[in-house]
Amino acid sequence: MAQSNPNYANLADDAQIATVKEHQMSLWQGLKLYPKAVAWSLVLSTAIVMEGYDVVLMGSFYAHPAFKEKYGEQNADGTYGIPAPWQAGLSNAMNVGQILGLFATGIISERFGYRKTMMGALSLIIGFIFILFFAPNKETLLVGEIFMGLPLGVFQTITVAYASEVCPVVLRCYLTTYVNLCWVMGQLIASGVLKGFVTRTDQWSYRIPFAIQWIWPVPILIGVVLAPESPWWLVRRGRNEEAVQVLKRLTGTADPSFNADETVAMMVHTNELEKEISAGTSYLDCFKGVDLRRTEIVCMTWAAQNLCGAGLMAYSTYFYQQAGLATSNSFNMSLGQYGLGFLGTLLSWVLMTFFGRRTLYVGGLAILNVLLFTIGFISLAGENNTAASWATGSMLLVYTFFYDSTVGPVCYSLVSELSSTRLRSKTIVLSRNLYNLLSIVNGVIIPYMLNPEAWHWRGKAGFFWGSLCFLCVVWSYFRLPEPKGRTFGELDVLFESRISARKFKGTVVNQFTDSTELSEKRVIGTTHTEKVG
Repeated sequence: MAQSNPNYANLADDAQIATVKEHQMSLWQGLKLYPKAVAWSLVLSTAIVMEGYDVVLMGSFYAHPAFKEKYGEQNADGTYGIPAPWQAGLSNAMNVGQILGLFATGIISERFGYRKTMMGALSLIIGFIFILFFAPNKETLLVGEIFMGLPLGVFQTITVAYASEVCPVVLRCYLTTYVNLCWVMGQLIASGVLKGFVTRTDQWSYRIPFAIQWIWPVPILIGVVLAPESPWWLVRRGRNEEAVQVLKRLTGTADPSFNADETVAMMVHTNELEKEISAGTSYLDCFKGVDLRRTEIVCMTWAAQNLCGAGLMAYSTYFYQQAGLATSNSFNMSLGQYGLGFLGTLLSWVLMTFFGRRTLYVGGLAILNVLLFTIGFISLAGENNTAASWATGSMLLVYTFFYDSTVGPVCYSLVSELSSTRLRSKTIVLSRNLYNLLSIVNGVIIPYMLNPEAWHWRGKAGFFWGSLCFLCVVWSYFRLPEPKGRTFGELDVLFESRISARKFKGTVVNQFTDSTELSEKRVIGTTHTEKVG
């Protein structure tokens, strides 16, 4: 780096000053200095409300009487239902669209920026909602869900990346996990809307819930048009002067010691450091050298969300029905479930402050593992046991609370922090697409697990998901590092030096060591000596 940049000494000095200031910054100081960054991040992240809403909407419609009569088939007992194959198809259609949208986003966002990519996606989703609203049959619903997935895939990448790049270290975990809060808000709104229309028997009982999706895109689009671009993206494009101006837009004037040039110098220094480690920015580079380990960790962190049984929450209303609860009580339980999820995500902000990301994630998976097996054992009481049905529903409520206090929100913080800045959007794309692929698998097997005309496992599904969740606990204990309090440059050094995941927290690094020295020299002290190859 020193040879390629004649101003390296001044750059490193400014970057080091900015790094020290970030480490010394308290939460309150960060909020006072970056109020505009917080506001813009909240605006973009709110787009995820639409995804949470749509996921619960379609999953809950399988238990909605008017929807089942319109799009379902008559069962042997005279009732109507959506066949398991169509449930799987409708649930997976959006995931298929998201996979395509995500891969496109990794390329488009790096070329045109986060703002323009979001503006295009929000414009598209306004049109795609028409397909769902006017759908005359299941086939049209399927097409509409695929098209809806395209812009939702964009939101999944941009919102997390933008939240992590417009704020200092002290605010990173809160803004990235707010994305999960938006997801839960969408689920909560969808549950409330469906509860309000469940007693209607006409077509508007399911068309109005589709139409409500038009509420969000326009105001969010206006906000994105006015929002500044990510300063990290500008630095990666070599537009450092613009990055300084954007940073001034993102900050207030509460701290006279703040220097935008120093902060941009830190970004430039980190970008140059990553060029030393890996010069490329393609999808292929995510699987080379040090970045291979980072890609594995980020992908598995998001995959565990689907492997720990969280897919049951999207089918909660249907799950409650099959567990033996009445339709009205099933919708009541779902509404309470997502209310607990909302409170759980708020609690996660407090827990991350004290315990960090790794402890909360690993501990959360362990708790979910116990709850899933508990659901499985309760189901052994028999199908016609009312007390067991309520106990199963109650355990799913407890599961939701712990999931949204730990694994759910912490995942968003981890995937944005543990990927390198130059490959962040592409790493998030790969990890989220692995999540979506597993969602497709879940979308196929969960309807069969719960459908009385198929496997009819009911609560016994807890044994299956509990076993997979246990494997996630083991992986996360040995492979997931702690990024709390680390700048992106420090994380680069820790990965470059191949520090063990369990030793990240106690290792002291100096990212400003001259690049002519060995990468290991940047690790200047550690409370542990173990390293991994």
